[in-house]
Amino acid sequence: MSSQVVLVSGLWMPSAAMSLLATRLGRRGYSTRVFAYRGRAPLEPSVERLAHLARDGLGGGPAYFVGHSLGGLLILEMLRRHREIAAAGVVLIGSPVRGCYAGRRLGLSAIGRWMMGASGPLWEERDAAWTRAEPLGVIAGTRALGLGRVLGPLPGASDGVVRVSETRVEGMRAQALVGLGHSALIFSPRVAALVARFLAEGRFE
Repeated sequence: MSSQVVLVSGLWMPSAAMSLLATRLGRRGYSTRVFAYRGRAPLEPSVERLAHLARDGLGGGPAYFVGHSLGGLLILEMLRRHREIAAAGVVLIGSPVRGCYAGRRLGLSAIGRWMMGASGPLWEERDAAWTRAEPLGVIAGTRALGLGRVLGPLPGASDGVVRVSETRVEGMRAQALVGLGHSALIFSPRVAALVARFLAEGRFE
């Protein structure tokens, strides 16, 4: 079983924001690596850099991948494009894999489009399916506390930025719902425990 975990942060979160989750996974015996990228920049170069890390920078063998928000989309796109890269497992945390209603609403203003940069098109509605053999787990927040909520109510359950329905991937192994807001997810000890359990057992409960 692999003990390597690559963590990828969200759009406006510095890579250091994943440090607490990395530390908590490290205490459970995992060797962690935080992947840094510019969220407002085009995604493709970051996808290829992540693929290079997965292929050549981890000392051999498949790693686990854990992504928050946009980081989860980056991971999914990397594994979609590079099916030759094996993953021990994947966990997405608050990732808008089916688009983002709040992001589309933010994009109606010039300042919002500037804030999102090249990531803007990723927030359009789309399907999300997992067709690989590796286990994929999804964690979603249900406390509407985040920038998207400031712009107005979000339809259905959400973490204040991403709706629960926007996190669901066809073919995922399991989904866990946590009563937290979008940014709080990666700092939560409960979320860290859920991630560790999925990496070890391929399930949340």
